[in-house]
Amino acid sequence: MKLALFDLDNTLLNGDSDFEWSQFLIRIGVLDRELFEVRNQAFYDQYKAGTLDIVEFLDFQLKPLAHHARKTLDAWHEQFMHETVFPMMTASARDLVEQHRMAGDVCVIITATNRFVTGPIAQAYGVEHLIATEPEERDGEFTGGVADVPCFREGKITRLNNWLAERGWTLESFSDSVFYSDSMNDLPLLSMVQTPIAVNPDPTLRTHAEQHGWPVISLRDAPTAL
Repeated sequence: MKLALFDLDNTLLNGDSDFEWSQFLIRIGVLDRELFEVRNQAFYDQYKAGTLDIVEFLDFQLKPLAHHARKTLDAWHEQFMHETVFPMMTASARDLVEQHRMAGDVCVIITATNRFVTGPIAQAYGVEHLIATEPEERDGEFTGGVADVPCFREGKITRLNNWLAERGWTLESFSDSVFYSDSMNDLPLLSMVQTPIAVNPDPTLRTHAEQHGWPVISLRDAPTAL
């Protein structure tokens, strides 16, 4: 039995769903463009530079969820999927996930982006298991806070180990563990699995992958064989 782990943003998606969710809310007039757009871009730039303060970012990203009813948020998210997410889902990424599914591998999307944004995206890829940053809920509505350890950098290792332990597994339970990611922020988890694969990597990850002989692939063009 093999474990296939997939980062989501800029890996399975040709874009970043966290960044684009805020841009979507700005576009439909829910968030004030003048107040939010510059901060959204700044946080995204910090993420790409490896300097993101995840606590500060999550306060920015999750607070708007607390200001609207879940029913309203769900309706906006459905619109977001059609207008923004589906165009970012490449055929190559779909094919890669399907190859793992057909092989009988345990497939997991593991992402720093919160579960509200990413849950429907995992479903669209046909991936049953999702490990994501958990927005805190009370009586079915969001509080604006975070539940559990943010699924970011070393936090991905913590969340994955907890997820495995809940099922009586460790990484050693699998004949192979594969992790696909584009980001230097995922180097802690990439360095832990048996088969790390850099996908359209940022410059830091590309250099690290080349130095360590890790495969480097693209999910922006022809389907990639395993």
